[in-house]
Amino acid sequence: MPRVNAHPCSRMKSSEKAIIATLAALALFLTSLVGYIGIQTIGFLTSRPLGPALDLPHPTLIDSEPAPLTIATSPSSPAVAGTDTPAPGARCGGPPVMNLLAIGSDARSDSYNYGLADVIRFARIDFVTPRVGVLELPRDLWVEIPEIYDYINQNHEKLNQAYLYGNPGFGYFDHPSAGPGLLARTLELNFGLRADHYVAVNMVTFTKIVDALDGIDLTLEEAVDGRTSTDRSSRLYFSRGKHHLNGTEALTLARLRPEGVTQRGQSQNIILCALKKRLLQPDVAVRLPDLISAFVDNIQTDMSLEQLGQLACLGPQLEAENLVFASFPDELLTQSRQYDPVFEKRVFVWEADFGALREISFRFAAGLWPAAGDVATADDEGFRCPL
Repeated sequence: MPRVNAHPCSRMKSSEKAIIATLAALALFLTSLVGYIGIQTIGFLTSRPLGPALDLPHPTLIDSEPAPLTIATSPSSPAVAGTDTPAPGARCGGPPVMNLLAIGSDARSDSYNYGLADVIRFARIDFVTPRVGVLELPRDLWVEIPEIYDYINQNHEKLNQAYLYGNPGFGYFDHPSAGPGLLARTLELNFGLRADHYVAVNMVTFTKIVDALDGIDLTLEEAVDGRTSTDRSSRLYFSRGKHHLNGTEALTLARLRPEGVTQRGQSQNIILCALKKRLLQPDVAVRLPDLISAFVDNIQTDMSLEQLGQLACLGPQLEAENLVFASFPDELLTQSRQYDPVFEKRVFVWEADFGALREISFRFAAGLWPAAGDVATADDEGFRCPL
């Protein structure tokens, strides 16, 4: 009877089998190690800030129970400092509270070397409630700006110029956080508002973002007519009612102020609400990570992809009454003119009772103003996104 050849493996010596077993175990270990390193690398990349962090001196904290709302007499009111540490009960893996400085630059290029802060908002983002309060800071407030006296022989300018002087074009502020960093220092100095992070977007990037979303839908309760005697273009007129706006149209509406800065602020809030609603629609939500990745190189921010993801996660969980846009009361602001040595002329500014503004800022940072869910007094205390 012919002999049947045994399988090659059956003829292996025990030492050979031991070697192969050892190599297999080593391969499994290396595969696991590579996978672990890959996961850690992804975690590092998503948690790494996309830009230089803020450098704010002398952090201050408040007691758990703020003082009653009275006019402050101290040089500055303390603000609530946020933290990036996740907290029990916080949604989306976020911290208890994040204070975010949001800036809209009037720069007409892709760079951030120059440009005034056309829009300034300070957002208090509560990941526990969840709730978001957005405070409008008037760009024409006459404020003290640190770091600039040696360059212009005075330390007061318009609030929006703090961002301009901080960016690289002027070279006044020697810190990598640039314009957002100097503006953040100015807000803390004048109002006690201490930002944890910042996001700045110029006009070019704003229009591209809106266009990437295929436009936004909004409703105007009153017409906004920005036409002048020298420019009667229809692009400056937005009728009462519903609109679908592309990026250029949304930017135009955001910048018009035919009836003053209050109207412009209201239009900007309506646009922000429309952006939030658009971002939460199913066709956008599924491609939000790609949208974020596409624009991170075109904005100024010290946030990480992980933190941006936390904000994207929190958005759908916000009830309409818990997204509130607030402004300083008009009666605390006084129109005036001050000499601007850069432009070599007297310019329009808002002067104010900064004791009162600091006290309001104190309560806003503590989450006590505007009152949560107080829709009946929304016109007095803040604007809420329509349902």
